Amino acid sequence: MSVYSYKAKNKRGQLIEGIVDASSEDAVSNMLHEKELAIINIGKREQANAEEYKFNFLRRVKNKELVVFFRQMAVMINANLPIVKILRILVRQTSDKNLKSIIAHVADEVDGGAKLSEAMGEFHDTFSDFYVNMIRSGETSGRLSEVMDYLASQQESDYELQSKVRGAMIYPIFILAGLALVGGIVMVFVIPQITSVLKESGVVLPWSTQALIWTAEFLKNFWWAIILSLALLSVIINFYVHTPSGRYAFDVFKLKIPIFGKIFKNIYIVRLMRSFSTLLKGGVPVSRALEVVRDVVGSRVYEDILTRTIANVDEGNPIAESLSDSKHIPVLVSQMISVGEESGKLEEVVEKITDFYDREIDNSVRNLSVLIEPIVMIFLGLAVGFFVAAVILPMWQLSAAM
Repeated sequence: MSVYSYKAKNKRGQLIEGIVDASSEDAVSNMLHEKELAIINIGKREQANAEEYKFNFLRRVKNKELVVFFRQMAVMINANLPIVKILRILVRQTSDKNLKSIIAHVADEVDGGAKLSEAMGEFHDTFSDFYVNMIRSGETSGRLSEVMDYLASQQESDYELQSKVRGAMIYPIFILAGLALVGGIVMVFVIPQITSVLKESGVVLPWSTQALIWTAEFLKNFWWAIILSLALLSVIINFYVHTPSGRYAFDVFKLKIPIFGKIFKNIYIVRLMRSFSTLLKGGVPVSRALEVVRDVVGSRVYEDILTRTIANVDEGNPIAESLSDSKHIPVLVSQMISVGEESGKLEEVVEKITDFYDREIDNSVRNLSVLIEPIVMIFLGLAVGFFVAAVILPMWQLSAAM
């Protein structure tokens, strides 16, 4: 059996579109004629292949598309529509071609008897273990619509968090990129012209001017070596970061960067606690929830912390005991989780921790924007001052000698 999409008109001239499983295009045509529909178009639909999709990074689905997908799923599940029908509707409504193809494949799997969580689990790059486990818990508990709402909210929160940090970095990156561009143009085109005049004059050049001239000549003669070295260095770093030891070292480095290290730590804490809270609300057991969170937290440092925590929890020890042993987990977090475990209100406490550190990130990002601006301006002033001194000072000496 193959899947065909069709467009047709009924007796009243209304356009009808649909998807049907059939053995051939002729079978679809006969079925439409039996329903007294005037055929406009019949086409065999391409189905997503989970294995091919998994290795194609260019086909990643955007966060916004997933938010809309989960929201629409929640609304239609609340309306008591069958899952297969919901997925077929979403295939027609979704504008993203990649997500459309994935939903179509999931719909076919569910129509063939698979569970929604199992079908989504084939597309790990789009639906992580976190999503699959949450949906599985919703299927088991009968709270699938609530789970879909949770997932949409989770995706929105992650997207907002990324946007905040990215927005804070746009200004300094723009300024520094502009400075590098202008500096490069000056070094390659302006300085060499001035150099010839200064060398012919015989004036003793200050160290700043000599350094500028040497740099300009080096850039002019060995620009290809610089580009090649940077490209090679980037390949080496990229390769090293993708090794287990390199990834761990890079994640440790991120946590130790001045100013930014605290923000990264808070981001991981929020991601960890928000995912953990959502899984607990979905009825996922604590040990299993920690395993899922470990796979989605995005830091090898915190993955190792959670691995030790899972082992201790399986042995019957409290979560807070393992977390308190790590310097990368704030004392406040371990103490509040200890209170939650003792009071039997772990879900509520974890949610409060998430809200607290979410506000901390907001404050840190706002302070970062305020702090970075004067730092960038000071750096910009020093760079411009150095250029001016290196160029104007020898010119002044030359005019004084004349």
